[in-house]
Amino acid sequence: MIIGVPKEIKDNEYRVGIVPGGVEELAAAGHKVLIEKGAGLGSGISDGEFKDAGAEMVPSPSELFRRAEMILKVKEPQTSEFPLIRKGQILFCYFHFAASKELTKAILQTKAVAIAYETIRLATGEHPLLTPMSEVAGKMAIQEGAKYLERSMGGKGILLGGVAGVRPAKVVILGGGVVGMNAAKTAAGLGARVTVLDVNPGRLRHLEDILPKNVITLVSNRRVIREEVRDTDLLIGDIYIEGAKAPRLVTEEMVKQMKPGSVIVDVAIDQGGCVETARPTTHSQPVYTKHGVVHYCVTNIPGAVGMTSTYALTNSTLPFVLEIAGHGYQNAVRKNPAIQHGLNIDKGLVVHPAVKAAYGKTK
Repeated sequence: MIIGVPKEIKDNEYRVGIVPGGVEELAAAGHKVLIEKGAGLGSGISDGEFKDAGAEMVPSPSELFRRAEMILKVKEPQTSEFPLIRKGQILFCYFHFAASKELTKAILQTKAVAIAYETIRLATGEHPLLTPMSEVAGKMAIQEGAKYLERSMGGKGILLGGVAGVRPAKVVILGGGVVGMNAAKTAAGLGARVTVLDVNPGRLRHLEDILPKNVITLVSNRRVIREEVRDTDLLIGDIYIEGAKAPRLVTEEMVKQMKPGSVIVDVAIDQGGCVETARPTTHSQPVYTKHGVVHYCVTNIPGAVGMTSTYALTNSTLPFVLEIAGHGYQNAVRKNPAIQHGLNIDKGLVVHPAVKAAYGKTK
């Protein structure tokens, strides 16, 4: 199969869909890899490294999309890429269709095959292509939140870990998944007072066992969310329902009750956000203030640390790329239930149940 890896063009997206080691593995399996010139520079990978690994460097996205049978990306196709997509072409990347009707309609019109990283699911329930980026996003959520708590950045001017004799910041994390766990670990390591909310008592017991003692856990419900959000300095949103739009657990009224200069980092913004006042932002313009609260809602948080994120992501994607390229997407879907869960759109038809439910239609 001919596999094309374009340069990512989303705002400040420095990741790339493959690393030289992955090119070697695909070449050894008999596949041809096309990579757009400069695609790896944001991740510290030169064109020469890709070429030495066996890739053919192509000068433009138009040539790459024209020749490739499968497009391997990180983020969803951008508007300028829509006309380049061909009927029957396999697109393998993050999509988050439930959060964007425009994207869903555009991919349906191309009659392409969309396999989404975020809905590939193992028999254990794990989403293996979300996990590495969730680890990065969880740690970065605290890093960015701490920065925007500084007074010069619009925050209340509080140091996350405090100092001797001064109370540290309070961090509330909605959701105890991979993002939440990594955010809690990072915030606790800096000395913050951390509270993790989740609806699953079993998950909370697990977190109690593995996280430091300055992390407490609470079973989540409307009342608990309302009380915890009101008193927090930094709120992290980590809610993911496979393929579906994130539920708005934090209402605008709750945000109004937060103290001025508090910070919200809504990591769930890829799926529409779990905070009612959240709207997508970019690395170029990462924050805005509403009701006196700083909102950080960047839709590609891990893209800022491409050198770490690219290698973490492609360690997980490569086995699936090899399987899809080796068997063809239809056989891969039949043979591997994980890839079947990943299939969102198949040549003009929405096939993933959660995406169907989001828009109430299949075409």
